Amino acid sequence: MDLNYSAADRAFGAEVRAWLDANLPPDLKAKVLNHRRLSKDDFVRWHKIMAARGWSAPSWPVEWGGTDWSPTQKHIFDEECARAGTPQILPFGVNMVAPVILRFGSEAQKRHYLPRIYDCTDWWCQGYSEPGSGSDLASLSTRAERRGDRYIVNGQKTWTTLAQHADMIFCLVRTDPEVKKQEGISFLLIDMHSPGITVRPILTLDEDAEVNEVFFDNVEVPAANLVGEENKGWTYAKYLLGHERTGIAQVGRSKRELEFLKRVAAEQQAGGASLMQDARFASKVADLEIELMALEITVLRVVSAESHGKGPGPDASLLKVKGTEVQQRLTELMLEAIGPRALPFHIERFEEPEAGEVIDQLAGYYFNFRKTSIYGGSNEIQKNIMTQMILGL
Repeated sequence: MDLNYSAADRAFGAEVRAWLDANLPPDLKAKVLNHRRLSKDDFVRWHKIMAARGWSAPSWPVEWGGTDWSPTQKHIFDEECARAGTPQILPFGVNMVAPVILRFGSEAQKRHYLPRIYDCTDWWCQGYSEPGSGSDLASLSTRAERRGDRYIVNGQKTWTTLAQHADMIFCLVRTDPEVKKQEGISFLLIDMHSPGITVRPILTLDEDAEVNEVFFDNVEVPAANLVGEENKGWTYAKYLLGHERTGIAQVGRSKRELEFLKRVAAEQQAGGASLMQDARFASKVADLEIELMALEITVLRVVSAESHGKGPGPDASLLKVKGTEVQQRLTELMLEAIGPRALPFHIERFEEPEAGEVIDQLAGYYFNFRKTSIYGGSNEIQKNIMTQMILGL
């Protein structure tokens, strides 16, 4: 297994780097690199720039706008985007529901939804978790009852990321309560502007409403919005989660944040020395860097396997666990590096900080990353999955 980049791969990386340096708006780059909050307009603006270049959905089939890049090129592309400080192409449309539609959807669904996902005409959110169904997702209770050419949906979803901006939601709903719980679930595409839908924000520790509760009260959904077969949604949900978990590792972003941590820790302290000159703190940073290097090698192994036609198995869970642990450890060391300056949390500076005040919102950044080990299937559940798939227990 050769984990080194070829000359062609390096040339591809240089091409991507040059284009990003020339086309990434400076205000968006500054927001990302300085940990400022991004607005809906920020995400949409960058998505449309990438769509115009033909790079908003690299993994899609070419006939639907994909790039036909190799897995290695896709990895390099993600690395270069992280290095440059681009806003993220939000995964809910491009990387989550789109693969399900491509694999299991009807031709009519592909023709209607895929172009609108590609250029961010529609903003998507995910309707999986419920107040009583998170890690045990199959126990969900949101009900969809078939009445003629429509489903009537009642229930509640929670922790729905950025639902306040969404035009569409892909939802797991129970269509048959009489069978084994995994066998009575269907996959519906629901217009968020439908009568009967209420979105209520959940204010988190970083004083943001990134996640929401979504309530369905007799919401009418055309039967044509059912993806695949009725009661086969659990199969489609597992397919989607494999795509989600592999992408959560975010090695490129963590490498960028590690350099940020080193810069902050290298600043001169009140006594004249920098924190990086403290052997104990330097050891913590070194340990984390080793973990990140090991994670990157694992990602490259997965990329190499994909290049030979092998899809991710338990590796998806492994990348999710280790990737989120590294991300959380980075934010912990950032707070340790700035010391007492981590105490104040100025929400107004988090929105639009002035020059020289980057560190004032790192507490909010830390709080936000507490959730990474939970979403996409909690890390504890991922460890169970790895045990079952690798050890057969």
